[in-house]
Amino acid sequence: MSAPTTAPGSAADDRAVVRALVSLKVRLLRNGLRRSPGRAAGYLIGTGVGLVFGAGAAIGLVVLHGKEGAADVAAVLTAGLTVCWAAMPLFFFAGDESADPTRLTMLPLRPRALLRGTLLGSLVGPGPLIGLLMLAGAAAAAGRGAASAVVAVLAVPLTLVLLIALTRSVAAANARLLSSRRGKDFAIFGGLLFAVLVQLGNLGVQSSVRSPGQSLDLSVLHPYASVVRWIPPVSAIDAVRSAGDGAYLVAALQLALAAGLLAVLLRWWLRSLQDLMVSGDSSTLVETSSVHSGRAARGWRLLPAGRAGTVAQRHLRYAWREPRAKAAIFTGIGMTCVIAALSVVQGWGSVYVIALGGLMLGLQSGNLFGMDGSGFWMVAATLSTRQDARDELRGRVSAILAYGAVVLVLLGPVVAAVTGGWADLAPAFGLAFAAFGTSIGLGCVISVYAPFALPADGNPMRSAAPGQNGVVMANAFGSMIGVVVGCLPVGALLGFLLLGHHPAWLLLPVGLLYGAAMVLLGIRVAAGGLLKRLPEILAKVIER
Repeated sequence: MSAPTTAPGSAADDRAVVRALVSLKVRLLRNGLRRSPGRAAGYLIGTGVGLVFGAGAAIGLVVLHGKEGAADVAAVLTAGLTVCWAAMPLFFFAGDESADPTRLTMLPLRPRALLRGTLLGSLVGPGPLIGLLMLAGAAAAAGRGAASAVVAVLAVPLTLVLLIALTRSVAAANARLLSSRRGKDFAIFGGLLFAVLVQLGNLGVQSSVRSPGQSLDLSVLHPYASVVRWIPPVSAIDAVRSAGDGAYLVAALQLALAAGLLAVLLRWWLRSLQDLMVSGDSSTLVETSSVHSGRAARGWRLLPAGRAGTVAQRHLRYAWREPRAKAAIFTGIGMTCVIAALSVVQGWGSVYVIALGGLMLGLQSGNLFGMDGSGFWMVAATLSTRQDARDELRGRVSAILAYGAVVLVLLGPVVAAVTGGWADLAPAFGLAFAAFGTSIGLGCVISVYAPFALPADGNPMRSAAPGQNGVVMANAFGSMIGVVVGCLPVGALLGFLLLGHHPAWLLLPVGLLYGAAMVLLGIRVAAGGLLKRLPEILAKVIER
């Protein structure tokens, strides 16, 4: 950014800052595509899918134009968009560099110019375009006549700007929290909870709107729409309906409510920027507290002695303190819970879904060395014998077994209670631990022969450094296919026991032994390759 040529604090300076911030957003998007072909392809594919989804939703809303309940659909859809845009910075804050105002606090920028530049820059990108398509479709569904078209010209841009102001004001108000480790932990837990709630809400709406053997019934949305249509920014879109009905004063009042909320959000956003740029960060203060070293030492006594125990302790600390490790762990747990809930809602509930939890938790071993990053060279310097390699792998595997086995043991009864499958809990545990052990054993081998680097910025929403997305996909799909194939003997035994009316609980000890054997086999095979491929692994893991 060039130095201003006019007097400090002038309007020309503010305009220059606004232009610089908008161009900065454009450069971030353009340079992000230039970093690697894989990232460019992923971005373009994601953008294309988003645009197709937004255009499809807009076309569907336009098709509803003139039908009974179309305005209710528009109001409920706008309310859903508002919730998503408000929650977005809480869960994906680290994924957008321009959403973090703390990156600019050391620059001589005035908060008002920073706000205007950030607001205009936020209009650049595929996200606002997708939102604009959906809002335009909602206005078309709710409108009727020339008066609705006139109001829609005001309502749609106003709603879009209000949504952007909402997400940016939330991000600015929580910037220091969300950029901290605890904030990233909150994003992980909140994101999983939000995904579960959205899916459950989607199922509820689908079951209400369309009953088996019946046509589409939009009347069930009227009670919800009658409430949310007076809540801005939904009120702005619903003003299109009011204008079409001839209620011009009501439409004006609804637009005024949206404009008033926009003013409040801009004021909140500006106040947050002022606090960020002039006040101290309490997170930099040294907090004195007693060190509970004795209690911590007693906790680590359960780990094996020697190098394996030390490695396990380090890996468990990663799992507790590193947001990316937490994201991977709780994604597996969250997916298992979501599938269990879906199975109950859709009528095919089964306790055997915990086998998916064993698979997902075992996949944590698919990149055992990636979490070390550039620090892996210190580990590599200590690997000189095959026994060293085995102890290193044993320690990392012991950490995964420590928390994975506990999660499965706790998750099994919960799923059994939800699905009512207490009789099948024992064989389900056997299948789950067989999948867990097979996934860990295969993950050890894949970690040696297909390692990849994690992103240097610590973003828990990104699973690999730029340019290595292909390796991640091959790693994940190869692991899942390998586990399914590896568990075929246990699955065949389960089918034999069930079809032959034999005691199915026999699968529990068989599954435990099979999983343990697969873990030992994986460690043995991977230990030999670890010493041979150490330079290649080191180069891959520290790549940025």
